[in-house]
Parts: sequence; structure tokens; C-alpha cells
Amino acid sequence: MSVPWLIAGLGNAGRGFRENRHNAGFMVLDRAAKSWGTDFSKTQNQALIAESRRDGDKLLLAKPQTMMNLSGRAVAPLARYYRIPLEQIIVVYDDLDLPLGSLRLRPFGGTGGHRGMESIVHELGSDNFARLRIGIGRPPGRMDAADYVLQDFSSGEAALFSDTADTAVDCLSVFLTDGIETAMTRFNGGPEEAA
Repeated sequence: MSVPWLIAGLGNAGRGFRENRHNAGFMVLDRAAKSWGTDFSKTQNQALIAESRRDGDKLLLAKPQTMMNLSGRAVAPLARYYRIPLEQIIVVYDDLDLPLGSLRLRPFGGTGGHRGMESIVHELGSDNFARLRIGIGRPPGRMDAADYVLQDFSSGEAALFSDTADTAVDCLSVFLTDGIETAMTRFNGGPEEAA
């Protein structure tokens, strides 16, 4: 039996957080689940789980329900339970340092100060797993970053984010089918770089 892939999208559980910038990871996974013909109908290890298959590979999509800063307490136990190696884990999350509309796929790396990623790296004991960062842009003026990420996308931003989320699902599909190098070449960047 093949080892499944674990794709974790980060966000905060609860209705009030649903459309927040910080929930970009959850929103991308919701799109992926719909695109891949599944839904989040199961709860395991403090995460909502959707299961799917692509090209014979089993996929576990996970949305930790621990609150963002404790995401590792859901992701690491799932990885251990299913014996998923680091090279078959992908984490999808928001990034303040990328412009809205941009994607960055990397095979490993630091956390960039993202508390959810810090928790996952701590609980897994390694940062050697793939991550897909979704650009949400910097807060305007002197707004505190913590306040900014917990705001919903503005109406003007929502359409661009919706397109970005669809592109992120395409990126994940190419990664799973053709490998990370191909996906990085095709999808890393943003609207301003493709223009």
C-alpha cells in the first residue's frame, strides 16, 4: 500500500475567521477538495480531513482545528499515524511578505516568522518539507500585522485572491503529478511578474 501525501492548509477554526487573510490555507484546501471531488467529512488528530486520490496516490487534506499557533499539534500526529515521510508533506499558508496574487512553492525552508509554521517545524523536528506560500500583501500604513491578518479580504482583494486560490490548486496538482521542480517553474511568481 502506498504512503499517502499529507497536504495541510493553515488557518483558524471558527466561523468568525472563515474569510480572514490568515485563513488563506484553509480556503485553498477547500478549493482543492471541491476540485478533487471530496469534502472535509472526517475529524482526526484535531484536524478536519478530506481524502482523495490522484494518479493512484492517496491524498489526505488536513485543516488543523487547533488555532493557527498550534497547527503542529495536528499536523505532526497525522504524519506519524500514517507514517508519512517529510518529502510527502505540503503545507499551504498565507505570507505577508508576498504581494497579493503571488505564490511561492519551496521544497523546504524557514518559517518567516509565521507562527503556524513555527509550530509545525517544532512538532515535526524539521523544516525539510514542502510549503506553498500564498501572498496576502503587507498591512497598510502603521497597521499591526496581527490585526491585518485577522481581517477579511477587502472586496477589491477578494476577486484576485479567488483567482490565486484556483492557481494554487493547479500548482498542487502539477506538484503531485509532475514533481516540485516543474510546479515551481510554472507557478512561482505573481501577476506583476507574469505581465
